Amino acid sequence: APVLPSAGVAVSYGRHADPMHELAASTPSGGLRLLLTRTASVLAVSVPLLTLAGQLLPAAAGAPATPAWLLPGLALTLAALALASYVGCRIATCAVTAGWLLAVGGPALLAGAGESGESSLADALSDSLATVLSGPAAQSCWAAAAAVCAGLLALRRTSFDHLERI
Repeated sequence: APVLPSAGVAVSYGRHADPMHELAASTPSGGLRLLLTRTASVLAVSVPLLTLAGQLLPAAAGAPATPAWLLPGLALTLAALALASYVGCRIATCAVTAGWLLAVGGPALLAGAGESGESSLADALSDSLATVLSGPAAQSCWAAAAAVCAGLLALRRTSFDHLERI
Protein backbone atom coordinates (compact mmCIF):
# COMPACT_ATOMS: atom_id res chain seq x y z
CA ALA A 1 0.00 0.00 0.00
CA PRO A 2 2.72 2.59 0.69
CA VAL A 3 4.10 2.34 -2.85
CA LEU A 4 0.76 2.85 -4.59
CA PRO A 5 0.83 6.68 -4.39
CA SER A 6 4.32 6.79 -5.89
CA ALA A 7 3.19 4.47 -8.67
CA GLY A 8 0.35 6.88 -9.39
CA VAL A 9 2.86 9.72 -9.63
CA ALA A 10 4.99 7.73 -12.08
CA VAL A 11 2.11 7.28 -14.49
CA SER A 12 0.96 10.91 -14.19
CA TYR A 13 4.13 12.75 -15.16
CA GLY A 14 6.63 12.53 -17.97
CA ARG A 15 6.77 11.95 -21.70
CA HIS A 16 5.11 8.56 -21.41
CA ALA A 17 2.08 10.01 -19.57
CA ASP A 18 1.53 13.34 -21.26
CA PRO A 19 1.71 13.87 -25.04
CA MET A 20 2.11 17.61 -24.39
CA HIS A 21 4.88 17.11 -21.82
CA GLU A 22 7.49 19.19 -23.68
CA LEU A 23 5.14 22.17 -23.87
CA ALA A 24 3.96 21.83 -20.28
CA ALA A 25 7.48 21.40 -18.91
CA SER A 26 8.73 24.48 -20.74
CA THR A 27 6.16 26.78 -19.13
CA PRO A 28 6.95 28.66 -15.90
CA SER A 29 4.66 26.28 -14.02
CA GLY A 30 6.34 23.21 -15.53
CA GLY A 31 9.10 21.08 -14.11
CA LEU A 32 9.00 20.41 -10.38
CA ARG A 33 5.95 22.60 -9.82
CA LEU A 34 3.91 20.57 -12.31
CA LEU A 35 5.23 17.31 -10.83
CA LEU A 36 4.29 18.40 -7.29
CA THR A 37 0.83 19.49 -8.47
CA ARG A 38 0.22 16.10 -10.04
CA THR A 39 1.65 14.38 -6.96
CA ALA A 40 -0.78 16.28 -4.74
CA SER A 41 -3.64 15.22 -7.01
CA VAL A 42 -2.57 11.58 -6.86
CA LEU A 43 -2.18 11.70 -3.07
CA ALA A 44 -5.56 13.41 -2.66
CA VAL A 45 -7.20 10.48 -4.41
CA SER A 46 -5.06 7.53 -3.31
CA VAL A 47 -4.64 8.22 0.42
CA PRO A 48 -8.38 8.30 1.24
CA LEU A 49 -8.96 5.22 -0.94
CA LEU A 50 -6.13 3.31 0.74
CA THR A 51 -7.38 4.36 4.17
CA LEU A 52 -10.92 3.24 3.35
CA ALA A 53 -9.67 -0.05 1.90
CA GLY A 54 -7.58 -0.63 5.03
CA GLN A 55 -10.63 -0.06 7.21
CA LEU A 56 -12.74 -2.50 5.18
CA LEU A 57 -10.18 -5.31 5.26
CA PRO A 58 -10.35 -7.68 8.21
CA ALA A 59 -7.75 -6.96 10.87
CA ALA A 60 -4.97 -9.53 11.13
CA ALA A 61 -3.33 -10.33 14.43
CA GLY A 62 -0.08 -8.41 14.75
CA ALA A 63 -0.60 -6.45 11.54
CA PRO A 64 -0.14 -2.69 11.74
CA ALA A 65 -3.19 -0.45 11.77
CA THR A 66 -4.18 1.51 8.67
CA PRO A 67 -2.76 4.89 9.82
CA ALA A 68 0.68 3.27 10.11
CA TRP A 69 0.78 3.10 6.29
CA LEU A 70 0.39 6.85 5.74
CA LEU A 71 3.82 8.13 6.82
CA PRO A 72 5.70 5.37 4.95
CA GLY A 73 3.58 6.15 1.89
CA LEU A 74 4.61 9.81 2.09
CA ALA A 75 8.27 8.89 2.62
CA LEU A 76 8.29 6.43 -0.30
CA THR A 77 6.58 8.96 -2.56
CA LEU A 78 9.15 11.62 -1.64
CA ALA A 79 11.94 9.08 -2.14
CA ALA A 80 10.63 8.30 -5.62
CA LEU A 81 10.43 12.02 -6.43
CA ALA A 82 13.96 12.67 -5.15
CA LEU A 83 15.34 9.69 -7.07
CA ALA A 84 13.40 10.84 -10.14
CA SER A 85 15.58 13.94 -10.24
CA TYR A 86 18.42 11.60 -11.17
CA VAL A 87 16.87 8.82 -13.28
CA GLY A 88 13.29 9.81 -14.19
CA CYS A 89 9.91 9.01 -12.64
CA ARG A 90 9.30 5.51 -13.96
CA ILE A 91 12.73 4.13 -13.10
CA ALA A 92 12.69 5.83 -9.70
CA THR A 93 9.29 4.39 -8.86
CA CYS A 94 10.38 0.91 -9.94
CA ALA A 95 13.50 1.19 -7.78
CA VAL A 96 11.57 2.39 -4.72
CA THR A 97 8.94 -0.33 -5.21
CA ALA A 98 11.63 -3.01 -5.56
CA GLY A 99 13.32 -1.71 -2.42
CA TRP A 100 10.04 -1.84 -0.51
CA LEU A 101 9.28 -5.36 -1.69
CA LEU A 102 12.77 -6.53 -0.74
CA ALA A 103 12.63 -4.84 2.67
CA VAL A 104 9.24 -6.28 3.56
CA GLY A 105 8.89 -9.42 1.45
CA GLY A 106 12.48 -10.66 1.72
CA PRO A 107 12.48 -11.32 5.48
CA ALA A 108 8.95 -12.71 5.27
CA LEU A 109 9.97 -15.16 2.54
CA LEU A 110 13.07 -16.21 4.44
CA ALA A 111 11.10 -16.72 7.65
CA GLY A 112 8.24 -18.48 5.88
CA ALA A 113 10.53 -20.71 3.80
CA GLY A 114 11.49 -22.81 6.79
CA GLU A 115 7.88 -23.54 7.63
CA SER A 116 5.24 -25.05 5.39
CA GLY A 117 1.81 -23.65 4.63
CA GLU A 118 0.31 -20.38 3.56
CA SER A 119 -0.55 -19.32 7.10
CA SER A 120 3.12 -19.36 8.13
CA LEU A 121 4.00 -17.10 5.18
CA ALA A 122 1.11 -14.78 6.06
CA ASP A 123 2.28 -14.68 9.67
CA ALA A 124 5.85 -13.96 8.57
CA LEU A 125 4.63 -11.15 6.31
CA SER A 126 2.53 -9.72 9.12
CA ASP A 127 5.54 -9.81 11.44
CA SER A 128 7.73 -8.18 8.81
CA LEU A 129 5.19 -5.40 8.25
CA ALA A 130 4.80 -4.86 11.98
CA THR A 131 8.56 -4.51 12.33
CA VAL A 132 8.82 -2.02 9.46
CA LEU A 133 5.69 0.03 10.20
CA SER A 134 4.60 -0.23 13.82
CA GLY A 135 5.87 1.61 16.83
CA PRO A 136 7.24 5.05 17.55
CA ALA A 137 10.78 4.12 16.49
CA ALA A 138 9.70 2.89 13.05
CA GLN A 139 7.40 5.86 12.48
CA SER A 140 10.16 8.25 13.59
CA CYS A 141 12.49 6.69 11.05
CA TRP A 142 9.85 7.12 8.33
CA ALA A 143 9.39 10.78 9.35
CA ALA A 144 13.15 11.35 9.21
CA ALA A 145 13.34 9.63 5.82
CA ALA A 146 10.51 11.83 4.51
CA ALA A 147 12.30 14.96 5.75
CA VAL A 148 15.60 13.91 4.16
CA CYS A 149 13.91 13.08 0.85
CA ALA A 150 12.02 16.39 0.89
CA GLY A 151 15.30 18.23 1.50
CA LEU A 152 17.01 16.37 -1.33
CA LEU A 153 14.08 17.13 -3.60
CA ALA A 154 14.36 20.82 -2.75
CA LEU A 155 18.10 20.75 -3.52
CA ARG A 156 17.54 18.96 -6.83
CA ARG A 157 14.55 21.07 -7.96
CA THR A 158 16.33 22.50 -11.00
CA SER A 159 16.95 19.04 -12.43
CA PHE A 160 13.25 18.81 -13.32
CA ASP A 161 13.68 21.73 -15.72
CA HIS A 162 15.69 19.51 -18.09
CA LEU A 163 13.65 17.24 -20.34
CA GLU A 164 16.24 14.59 -21.14
CA ARG A 165 15.56 12.10 -18.34
CA ILE A 166 12.07 12.84 -17.07
